[in-house]
Amino acid sequence: MEEAIEVQVADAPDVDLRDVPSPELMRRWAQAALGASQGRGLCIRVVGREEGRFLNASYRESDRATNVLAFPAGGTLDTEIDLLGDIAICAPVVREEAPEQSIRQRHWAHMVVHGVLHLLGHDHRYEDEAQWMESCEEAILSDLGFPGDAHEQ
Repeated sequence: MEEAIEVQVADAPDVDLRDVPSPELMRRWAQAALGASQGRGLCIRVVGREEGRFLNASYRESDRATNVLAFPAGGTLDTEIDLLGDIAICAPVVREEAPEQSIRQRHWAHMVVHGVLHLLGHDHRYEDEAQWMESCEEAILSDLGFPGDAHEQ
């Protein structure tokens, strides 16, 4: 069974398409994070600040846009693909966090990988979870050809 990874880009005034990686790249990064979890489906949605703020306020009770949000699918659907859920990446926040073009693509890859790991059930609420998740992110990013620390900005 093959992965079904949909990529959507919101038509928002603060989403600069020149800063957004291609859907093919985002799919490649998501597939790398999925690893052995074959046959999984997800949607990556690139959003502007307004939608990012709305999603964060609605689901996390934080009235600000954040870089990445993951929304695991609840329950099961009668489909051939096991749907993991949705990832929302706020383009303006990513641009602020990685203002230099030379590091921006790595940061985008990090956001995709981070979101997929959340959909797979991983978290970073506690120190041991955070360390494990960071080491997974670093290994995946390294395999994708991105050297260095994901948290370097």
